[in-house]
Amino acid sequence: MLILLYLVAITLANVVTASFAPLSLGALIVPAGSFLIGVTFILRDLVQNAVGRAKTYTTIVVAMVLSAVTSYLLGDTLWIVFASAVTFLISESTDTEIYTRLNLPMSLKVMYSGIVGGIIDSVVFIIIGLSPLGAGFLPWDAVGYAILGQIIVKTVLQLIGALIVGMIERSRDPYKI
Repeated sequence: MLILLYLVAITLANVVTASFAPLSLGALIVPAGSFLIGVTFILRDLVQNAVGRAKTYTTIVVAMVLSAVTSYLLGDTLWIVFASAVTFLISESTDTEIYTRLNLPMSLKVMYSGIVGGIIDSVVFIIIGLSPLGAGFLPWDAVGYAILGQIIVKTVLQLIGALIVGMIERSRDPYKI
C-alpha cells in the first residue's frame, strides 16, 4: 500500500505541476507540484522501512519511469522529461542513502534525508531542466528565486512530516525522548 501511495504521489506531483501555473510568493517561484514532492521523500522513507533498501531502489526506478512517462504524456519536452528523470534518480537515491546511514530516531532520519533530498531535487532540476543551460524557461536572474522557493516549500513539508512521524513514534513508545 505504501508503494502505491508513493507512486500515486509522484504521478500527482507531475499532473499538478503541468496543470497549474507556478506560484509566485514575492520574488520566489514555486511549481505547485513542489508541495507533493516534499511528501514523496517522506513516503520513500516509509517504503524503505516496509520493504528494505534493495526493494526501495526497485521502487525508485519504477517511480522514475512512471514519472518520465507521465511528464511526457502531459506534454513536457524531452529535455524536461530527461531532466526530471535524472533529478528524480539523484535526489531519491541521495535520500535513500542518507536515511540508511543515519543512526537516529526515524523522525530525524526523515527530516535530514528529506531536506537534503529536497535541496538536491530543487537545485538539479532548476539548473539542468529550466535554466538557460537546460530548456531555458527561466532566465539566470530567476533561477536562484526558483531554487529558493522550492527549497523552502520542501523543507517546511519535511519538518511537518518529521514532526508527525515523531508524534507517531512517541505515541507507540511514550517513554521515548
